[in-house]
Amino acid sequence: MTAHSATAARTRTGGPRDDGPKILEHVMGWTLVVVVAMLVVQLGLL
Repeated sequence: MTAHSATAARTRTGGPRDDGPKILEHVMGWTLVVVVAMLVVQLGLL
């Protein structure tokens, strides 16, 4: 059994995929950063 056929035989478990929309993940990540920063400022923790 070669390495390629062993890798192809594995079942996907719901982890991150290589073919996903990268721009959407990037935008959502920065949106989360901004929301957390606004929350910190509003609560006076900074």
